[in-house]
Amino acid sequence: MKAIKAAAIAAVLLVAGCTAAQKPTDPADTTPVQPRPAGVQDPAVLPSAPPSTATCDPLASLRPGALPPPGQPPAGSTMARIAQRGRLIVGVSQNTYLFGHRDAKTGELVGFEVDLAKEVARALFGDPTKIQFRSMTAAERIPALMNGDVDLVVRAMTMTCDRWQQISFSTEYYTGGQRLLVPVDSPVKTIDDMGGKKVCAATGSTNITAIAAAKSKPIPVAAPDALDCMVLLQQGQIDAVSSDDAILAGFAAQDPATRVVGPAFAAAPYGIGIAKPNADLVRFVNGVLDKVRADGTWTAIYNRWLTTLGPAPAPPPARYQA
Repeated sequence: MKAIKAAAIAAVLLVAGCTAAQKPTDPADTTPVQPRPAGVQDPAVLPSAPPSTATCDPLASLRPGALPPPGQPPAGSTMARIAQRGRLIVGVSQNTYLFGHRDAKTGELVGFEVDLAKEVARALFGDPTKIQFRSMTAAERIPALMNGDVDLVVRAMTMTCDRWQQISFSTEYYTGGQRLLVPVDSPVKTIDDMGGKKVCAATGSTNITAIAAAKSKPIPVAAPDALDCMVLLQQGQIDAVSSDDAILAGFAAQDPATRVVGPAFAAAPYGIGIAKPNADLVRFVNGVLDKVRADGTWTAIYNRWLTTLGPAPAPPPARYQA
């Protein structure tokens, strides 16, 4: 554990500031993070959905229509309002390595989710730079949408039936699963080994709920962000970090004193969050996602950022409401 403590400051700097050119080494655990088992929908360990929503399909979004030409949104639409403003406002992470983090050289936000958000701006304006990013924690995502502070949230947000009651989602754009990050000398192999041990996850995430629901009865520890959990692990204050496998793989790639262990114990299908009243924007975004799946853009973005997780899989297929 001394090695982990000594690595704390260095790892924090790496997570916040690595560039795309600084390719990390493979994580200690090379178990593939893709794909999610066929048929998995709402995270099975999350019992919080009321009976009225428990049978929903959280991966089924609104069916898109034909995309309008860039710069020509339908009059009176949510897209027209955004176009009049002159920029798309998107909530993202600034410290999730590979998905949304600040480039150490430029200070710009970069990553898989950042590039995906730019494709929405490209489709709306014909210019991917007409976008304003707002960094936020996991707990800030849904309130930011409900308050109208952002147009979209593209920040590793798991699609669940409960969340569909508050906001809407696009179709799934990335498939993940919740696992554990532990010190390399830890005997822990799965969540079943965590009884009575402290496991940290971000406040407001499905991860913290899944920890509390685990049959082994670990002790949930909430922190503002998964990166804060990483620091607590390095300081020896907790026994494990639990987040989505791709996020943990980024941590492990940067701190060789840690490793990702165990099979996924909760599904993590990511969707773009959109405010409930803006159904037309949901359909527009789904049209953009259909396009980037079909024309190879999704795969190109994956290859730009996520090759440390393995070769690019097929993009998650779209599912639509009947």
